[in-house]
Amino acid sequence: MSLRWRIAIGFALVALATAAVIALATPSIVNQGFSDYDRDYDADRPPVTAVATPFAESGTAAVVATTPTPGPAAIPTANGQAQQTTILRLMLAAIAAAAVASLFGLLAAGRLVRPLTRLEGAAAAVARGDLANRSGLADRSDEFGQLGRTFDSMAGQLQEADETRRHFLQDAVHELKTPLAVIDATSSAILDGVYTPERRHLETIRDQSRILARIVDDLRTISLAEGGDLPLERRRLDVRDLLDSIAAGFEARAAGSSVELSISAPEGLAVDADPDRLRQIVGALLDNALRHTPEGGSVRVVAVDSTTPGVAVAGRAGPTRPTVRLAVEDTGAGIPPESLPHIFERFYQADPSRSRGAGTSGLGLSIVRALAEAHGWRVGAENRTEGGARLWIELPPIRLT
Repeated sequence: MSLRWRIAIGFALVALATAAVIALATPSIVNQGFSDYDRDYDADRPPVTAVATPFAESGTAAVVATTPTPGPAAIPTANGQAQQTTILRLMLAAIAAAAVASLFGLLAAGRLVRPLTRLEGAAAAVARGDLANRSGLADRSDEFGQLGRTFDSMAGQLQEADETRRHFLQDAVHELKTPLAVIDATSSAILDGVYTPERRHLETIRDQSRILARIVDDLRTISLAEGGDLPLERRRLDVRDLLDSIAAGFEARAAGSSVELSISAPEGLAVDADPDRLRQIVGALLDNALRHTPEGGSVRVVAVDSTTPGVAVAGRAGPTRPTVRLAVEDTGAGIPPESLPHIFERFYQADPSRSRGAGTSGLGLSIVRALAEAHGWRVGAENRTEGGARLWIELPPIRLT
């Protein structure tokens, strides 16, 4: 039963209890009032006197008892006393009824306030940092249950965010610690005379410093994107021209690894996006694919004009909407199934034993997701049936005229 109906029924029961007490007390009070009136009236009547009445026929006399009619002042006096007594008794009955109703209302209010007290305790516990605390109201079917489920969902999200934050700090410390350790060891060896200040040792320090700078820049980009503060300069972009330009920057690297790089995109397809950020997204996907594709393999960038089902409502699929899917496919070993839901997380590695390549921060795919969501797009990853992985983003198209 909903809280609204419970409150309405509670007020109705209080009113009925008050009316019942008064209704039960009124007849006896009224009857008692009439009895008091008759008693007072009799008390004010003069005594009975005997009067001799002669009979004309027989010439004898008979004694007859007569009661004199009371004077005008006697009736109002008895009436007023009975009226005052009746009013006083009715007032006492009303006070008793109000007391009974108040007690009933107090008990009903206690039952209504009890869930709020429990929710207050849970909120105080969460405020103290106990994010695992829950309201205990989720099993109720009224408004308190809905409030409890909303509170529990909020507390769960806060707990998840706190765990994500702690894991992120641990991962960030781990990622920053490695290049810092290399820089410290190399520079200390040079200062201690273990290493001579040769070019290769200085290049090691420079490369590790660049990795540190890259990690800091990537973290800043993710933070701005997730906070909604990343500036985006959107404009109409031709998809084929953009992909050709991006692929041209990776041709030398692909050729050096004996990997075939190709583009497949229809003519006349455009999107509304920030060109620099979209280049960063596709570039990160290409970089990831090339690092996981063995020699003799292939990497393909595919643009497909398709439709995406809308959000289902009440068991019915929502309306479809046109989308452009930009996918990067490779012929590598693929992604372990247990890693598919996590590859866009910060610093996540499907193979924990694999060390970072030079110049990588471990945040490339996290940046892809952050930048895509900042545009309002979707990202995803899947394994291809023919082998390898496919990472994609979906965004709305613009028709070129």
